[in-house]
Amino acid sequence: MLDSLTKVNNKLLRIAVLVSGNGSNLQILINAMQAGALPIEIVGVISNREDAYALTRAKDADIPVAVLSHVASGKRMGIKTFETHASTQLSAWQPDLIVLAGFMRVLSAGFIDSIPVPMINLHPALLPAYKGLDTHQRAIQAGERHHGCSIHVVTAELDAGAVLTQALLEVYQKDTADSLQARVQKLEHQLLPWTILLLAKSVINLNNQGKETFSMLPTLPLKLYLS
Repeated sequence: MLDSLTKVNNKLLRIAVLVSGNGSNLQILINAMQAGALPIEIVGVISNREDAYALTRAKDADIPVAVLSHVASGKRMGIKTFETHASTQLSAWQPDLIVLAGFMRVLSAGFIDSIPVPMINLHPALLPAYKGLDTHQRAIQAGERHHGCSIHVVTAELDAGAVLTQALLEVYQKDTADSLQARVQKLEHQLLPWTILLLAKSVINLNNQGKETFSMLPTLPLKLYLS
């Protein structure tokens, strides 16, 4: 049982990362790990896409990878099969924390409930607004003055778990979905390591049921205001 996410007796926080694409946020964590800026060890990376560049980033850093994209017949792996293999792999790696960073499959309630360690997700919007996809375009169409990204606890309901941290920026009148995405991604690269540091230092504690406990802190989420 994991009582808290903390660095104890110089033990590093063991992290497994689930990815689907380019892996720029994974690279930020790799860089921070290698530089000693975060007290973490990335114990493995799981991708549901065999062409995800995130796999190259992990392999270049000598991090174990598991590609769970297709079955032997060549068909795309169904979610139940993916979850079975992912669960086995995670059990072997024994992480203290699972991070979904650009992971584009919806996990089942059964899988989420079966994972014995906290699982967090990086979402490109200021939750609870704009759950799901196309967040940047939707924010622009709605005339939002502010946008950003959130890190939340993964639960069975999509993008509905407790929001732990957020980073905000101003939406410019000239912004397009692409330009806003690029600016939000820069926020993600700051928010994710900041949040993991808060977890590693027990500024934010998560128990095995994914509920946050804290003391002497403002109401969650903690917000990082950036321009």
